[in-house]
Amino acid sequence: MATKKASRSPGGGRAQAGSVRLSADHRVVILHGKEAHLRSLHTDTLRAALSERYGEFETIRFAGADAPLADVLDECRSLGLMQQHRLVLVDEADRFVSADTRPALERYAQSPSDSATLVLRAGAWRPGKLDKAVARVGAVVKCEALSTADAAVWTRRRAEKRHGVTLDAAAIGALIDRVGVDLGRLDAELAKLAAMADGATVTADLVRQSVGLTREEEVWAIQGRVLSGSPGPALTAVREALGPSKQPAALVSFALIDLARKLHTASVLLRRGAPDMQVSRQAKIWGAAQRPILAAARRAEPVALADLLAAAVETDAHCKTGRAEPARALELLALRFASL
Repeated sequence: MATKKASRSPGGGRAQAGSVRLSADHRVVILHGKEAHLRSLHTDTLRAALSERYGEFETIRFAGADAPLADVLDECRSLGLMQQHRLVLVDEADRFVSADTRPALERYAQSPSDSATLVLRAGAWRPGKLDKAVARVGAVVKCEALSTADAAVWTRRRAEKRHGVTLDAAAIGALIDRVGVDLGRLDAELAKLAAMADGATVTADLVRQSVGLTREEEVWAIQGRVLSGSPGPALTAVREALGPSKQPAALVSFALIDLARKLHTASVLLRRGAPDMQVSRQAKIWGAAQRPILAAARRAEPVALADLLAAAVETDAHCKTGRAEPARALELLALRFASL
């Protein structure tokens, strides 16, 4: 498969600047780490370098789980059509590199073909002699998740270089708060924000209006916010989950049922004199919602919380069977939590 010449490197930020800059001189490359998007960006950088050096080149892909070693090495050593350079990609390389294949790969790395670039990509990786052999003729790049600070730098540079949009500091903070440091999702949200901003600076308000939390974060956010003691934040929590975050009503309902269960369990244990740590462990209360849940469990009687749990289960059943309009029913349920 021929690859067109790339016009620029796709990366941006400390994720690339702080590591080896891949070039067409690298004959073997190992890209390993849990950050799949960073592995992809490094591959794009290498593609651009090969395109600049060789023009068109052929790309051959293997799935590491079932790739025969002989086939991979044959593709590296054989000349392609019209003597094109070859980029040989092996994904799930942790399953390809084993006690049986490692010695041959180490020998290949000692004298790699000039007509091919071999790239081993893996989420998990066990370093060894192969890494040292590869480092002499290519590069070993660790693609781990960025810290929050590095992700903020990456986001700002990526927005400007790739998407042609500027984010103010508050917008970057709001985006990372909602998305986390997953570069793939950050990049996708940046593309969406750039289209919505239409040349203007992206603000924190625009981020909050258009970018939803992850499902796990949304569950925690709802559980803490509906216990604020005020109807406004409780209603907003449900509306944001069903609106910008595009969460299924069933997931929001699950979060509220789970919250009612935690409250009832915590209330019973607290009245038995259990310490907060034991209560949190047995009721499975973690994260930012821990403090408001324990506070509400102290205020409300177990019998009232049992009724609330029954109401949450009933609301879920009504929503799933069409006996209630989900958004309205969940808002009413959230108001019951707020009244605690």
